[in-house]
Amino acid sequence: MTEYLTQYRKYILERLEDESCDFSQLLDYHTEKLHQFQHERFIHLLVTVLFALATVMTFIAVAVFETVALIPLAVLFLVLLIPYIKHYFFLENTVQKLYKDYDRIYRKVYGVSQEVEK
Repeated sequence: MTEYLTQYRKYILERLEDESCDFSQLLDYHTEKLHQFQHERFIHLLVTVLFALATVMTFIAVAVFETVALIPLAVLFLVLLIPYIKHYFFLENTVQKLYKDYDRIYRKVYGVSQEVEK
């Protein structure tokens, strides 16, 4: 997903520079893709939160029950949680950039948007 999202954003930025582009069609396409990426981001948020809860619950179980056997499980959850958090932040930040790209496309189609011209 990381590579796909990166390539998609690159494509959008290229289209924004091409004045012969049909921006109305690009706006429709980009809107649909934004919905898909928002769904992907939501699913990853759920997975990340569940892993975080499992990690915390395992550490609590280790502390309460003083069970050494649960320590490898707690460490495994922690090791898996770090890439999930990293990936979720990538999705979050990139989707926010796509919102700004949406504003730029919208301005090209309708002449107005909330984005401030730089």
